[in-house]
Amino acid sequence: MNGAFAQPLLFNDTPPSLQTRLTVIVPVRNEADQLTETLEALRKQLDGNSLPLNPLLYEVLLLANNCTDSSFDIARRYQQKYPAFHLHIAQVHLPPEKANIGTVRRMLMDEAYRRLTSLGRSDGIIASTDGDTVVDSHWVYNIMLEMAKGNDAVGGRILTRPDQSSVRLFHLRDVMYRTLVAKAEALFDPCLHDPWPRHFQHFGASIAVTCHMYEQVGGLPETPYLEDEAFYRALLRIDAKVRKSPHVKVYTSTRLQGRVAVGFSEQLRYWSIMNQGNQCQLAEPAGAVITRLSNRQQLRLCWQKRNQGVHTDLLKRIALELFIDSDWLIEQFKKSRFFGEIWEMIDERMTSGQWITQWKPVPITVAIRDMRNYLVR
Repeated sequence: MNGAFAQPLLFNDTPPSLQTRLTVIVPVRNEADQLTETLEALRKQLDGNSLPLNPLLYEVLLLANNCTDSSFDIARRYQQKYPAFHLHIAQVHLPPEKANIGTVRRMLMDEAYRRLTSLGRSDGIIASTDGDTVVDSHWVYNIMLEMAKGNDAVGGRILTRPDQSSVRLFHLRDVMYRTLVAKAEALFDPCLHDPWPRHFQHFGASIAVTCHMYEQVGGLPETPYLEDEAFYRALLRIDAKVRKSPHVKVYTSTRLQGRVAVGFSEQLRYWSIMNQGNQCQLAEPAGAVITRLSNRQQLRLCWQKRNQGVHTDLLKRIALELFIDSDWLIEQFKKSRFFGEIWEMIDERMTSGQWITQWKPVPITVAIRDMRNYLVR
């Protein structure tokens, strides 16, 4: 798996329980204020009848990396206090070039993969969250439930607690817009494995994947940050079944001081600057969203019937509406192995070509209004 196990084994002292079906990974860096609540939520998981979930079904791997606070000591004391809770902890001090969330999350997911497959579980589940995140009481159960339906990966809904932050309105508008886009996807380009209701998130605070698919995709991409987004793109590239379940939920912090130069905290800082400057959020217009989704659905149907021949007239019409070269599209259609692979290339061409001049961003309030109008027609 692309050298996935080149690093030393981090949790080799205690092997996984033979009943383990899911391994939770928690990267931690200076989370002393939040960590106990994070661990409490993971320990107190419930089943479908809201009874305590069998603790043998899942384990938690916590890696404290480059901490300068008491995070590791808090985790150690918690482990000692609740020995029946399958919490395994380790700490590392990585060199500056490796001390990033991408490296640490990959180390943890690789270790989870190793432990689960050592039990012969290719259907074992690797579930990622974060040290500043509190999972829902049915988080583990609902992930397992979605995987039992044949999905390869599950993205959870990441919620923030209401606060009086000046950027709260920016965040809520962004959530509303993206939720409407997700609903448009379900209507204009429906996927059987990800029906409505669904959401739009697939990030490290709540993303789960089977061991089989983790291996198929080559593990977590080697990138210092936005590793969750790169992983999601890699899953789509090989047509993995990704379910964005509204039943899988977590609650995360809205701190402005994040651990990386990009990510949610950086987005919040950007919105804060916009708010101070009385600037307006912008978004892709509703017409562009619907045009893209409608053509993606037509292309997907064409792809599913490709063994019956290439429908060149349809491909030319799609190319025209998406402002890409038709000859290039026909060529890529013939040689691509996966639909996700060809759509990723199309999307890249669209965002660097005439599409972005044809469909200029509009105020997000306008985009929300127009999207609602499309969805009630």
